[in-house]
Amino acid sequence: MKYYLRRITFYVITLWAAISLNFLIPRLMPGDARTIFVDKLLRKGGEITPAMEKSIDLLFGASDASIWQQYFEYWGKLFQGDLGVSLTKFPAPVTELIGSALPWTLTLVGLATIISFILGVGIGAFAGWKRGTAADGIIPGMTLMQSVPYFWLALILISVFSVNLAIFPIIGGYSLRDFPAGPEMTWEFMKSAIYHGTLPAITIVLASVGGWVLGMRNMMVSTLSEDYITTAEAKGLKRSRVFFWYATRNAALPSLAGFGISLGFVVAGSIVMEQVFTYPGIGKLMINAVQDKDFALMQGVFLVITLTVLAANFIMDLIYGFIDPRARANV
Repeated sequence: MKYYLRRITFYVITLWAAISLNFLIPRLMPGDARTIFVDKLLRKGGEITPAMEKSIDLLFGASDASIWQQYFEYWGKLFQGDLGVSLTKFPAPVTELIGSALPWTLTLVGLATIISFILGVGIGAFAGWKRGTAADGIIPGMTLMQSVPYFWLALILISVFSVNLAIFPIIGGYSLRDFPAGPEMTWEFMKSAIYHGTLPAITIVLASVGGWVLGMRNMMVSTLSEDYITTAEAKGLKRSRVFFWYATRNAALPSLAGFGISLGFVVAGSIVMEQVFTYPGIGKLMINAVQDKDFALMQGVFLVITLTVLAANFIMDLIYGFIDPRARANV
């Protein structure tokens, strides 16, 4: 119980620090960010209502209220789910824009991350078990794939499978020709979304599976030299039992911890990949917000990414403490 209490305390403090930094960043920006924001809003035909003016003042710290009053008001708005109004999509709320982009990233990057983890751990465990054989020959190729940048691999795949072979579409998350009014929860739309997401998913899997393979293979080789593996083999246990229940299960623990971190960054998405494929996810939304200096949207996206990373790491810490008694013993 002491282990879990320490982890909970750590993440509560980290969460408070992250939200506080998110509150302070717009107020520490050089120049008059509030004036820039208002000028952009007026040029886009927006109307500055008293409520909007109060929200802008709260966002940039230009209110007559003290910094502590603004700080507590900011927390109050967070508890109400109010992240402000976007400049580029005025008058759409930030929460609405994030809510529409989040499912795309979670579905694509989340599934691709899980697939690459399962493939990497499985291939790496087999390569480590068969070390010194032909199975070890996949490691250089996997290491090469890991070193290839996302955007470069994405451009190659687009050139081959989209431009030359015309198998997959070049850009977008679904067919704008078939669904001009936007996403619809129909079977035809789901097929279009899967078709458009296949090539980006392949890009993520190819670029990330090598890291899991290399890490798992090295841990497998190290685990096979442990005394409990020698004891299990001396007892005459089946090779398959030694492989799955003694070697792989223990060797996978570091990879499982790394998987928790990777899962937390799923919300951030593969930013460059989403930009290359013009995929409508959180990464694309964040790039557009930075380019357009949409401060409220930037602040909201950064906050959601931070909270997701903390939540994923917190859950994996709890799971890790449950499956590995050594973590609880080192409290």
